[in-house]
Amino acid sequence: MSDPELANELLRSPEFNSGTSGFFGELLPTRAAQVAIGQAARNTLRARVPEYREALAGALADLPSAGRWPATASELVYRGLADVLLHPGTPAGTRQLMEQAVHGGVMFRSPHVWQRARAELLRGKLIAAVTREVGCRREEPPGRSRDVLDAVLGACPDDLADRTVAEVFLVLFRSIVAPVGSTLAWSVLLAGLHHTSASPWPWPSEWIVREAMRHRPMVWMVGRTVDRPTEFGGLPFRPGDILSVSPFLVHHDQRHWADSELFRPERWAESGERGPYVPFGAGPYTCVGASVALTLMTETLTALTKDARLSVTGADARPAMAEGAVPRPFTVVRTPT
Repeated sequence: MSDPELANELLRSPEFNSGTSGFFGELLPTRAAQVAIGQAARNTLRARVPEYREALAGALADLPSAGRWPATASELVYRGLADVLLHPGTPAGTRQLMEQAVHGGVMFRSPHVWQRARAELLRGKLIAAVTREVGCRREEPPGRSRDVLDAVLGACPDDLADRTVAEVFLVLFRSIVAPVGSTLAWSVLLAGLHHTSASPWPWPSEWIVREAMRHRPMVWMVGRTVDRPTEFGGLPFRPGDILSVSPFLVHHDQRHWADSELFRPERWAESGERGPYVPFGAGPYTCVGASVALTLMTETLTALTKDARLSVTGADARPAMAEGAVPRPFTVVRTPT
C-alpha cells in the first residue's frame, strides 16, 4: 500500500502489531527476548561509535582514489565495525569468514544460482564457526561485553541452543552492515548525481543521508500478517494474508511531499516540506537501532567528504532489487582538496 494514512494505521495499530516481530523469524521464543537482544546490540554499537570513527579513519587512509561502489561502502562500514561485531581476540578464522561474508553474497541474495550456492556454503561455514565461538564463550566466566556477540549472549535466553545464538548474531550482522552500507552508497550516488560542480557538496551529511533514505529507501516493503478475518482499506482479508507498506511509495506521495520525485537534501532544513517518513518502519516494530544507524551513516559520509571531493561515474539511479533496493554498481573517485 502507498496511502500514508492506511500505512500509518497498519504499522501502529495493535491489531497488526501484537506477538513477535518477523525480524528474527522463528529463532527467538518471545517478543521480550527479541526486544532485549535488539536493545543490547544497539547499546553496544552506540557505546562504540568513537571506536568506529577511529577505525573508519584507518579504512579511509587505505581507500584507493577510485573505487567500485556499493561494494566499497560495505567494506568501509565493515572495517569500521569489525572489532565491535567480533572482538580481536576471536579466532582469526572466524573473523576472516565474517569479512568474506561482506562481499560473498551473504549480505544480499544474488540473482545468479551459482553465486547463491557459493553464498550458502560461506554462510554455513560462518554459522558453524560462530556456533563454536558461542560454545567457548559460554564456558568463560561472566565478564564485560566485548562485542555484539557478547551482547547477544548476555540478552538471549539461557536455554537457546548455541547454533540458534549464532544465527541470531548473523541476522544482526546482516541487518547492521547491509542497510548502513547500502544507504551510504545511495547517499554518495544521489549527492554526486545532483551536484556535479567542482565545489564541495552544499548540504550537511545528515541532510544527504535522510534524503537518500526518503528518495531511495533500502527497505522496499514492510509487512504485517493478518491473524484473523478482517477488513482493511475497504477490502476483506483472510488469516495468513500479508499487508505490506511500501516506504518508497509513501515517501513519494505528492500530497505530502513537495517535489517528491526530486532529490532535495535541503528539504530537511525547511518547515512544512516533509510528509510521512518510515525508512525504519513505525509503531511498535520500529527498528530499535534507527538512531545509531543514522549516526553511523552520517559519520561515514562526513569522514568521506572531509577535505575531499567525491565524483560519481557510470551511475544509474534505478535500484536493483536484492532483498531490498540497493544501488547498481558505480564508480566513485575521491580527490583530496
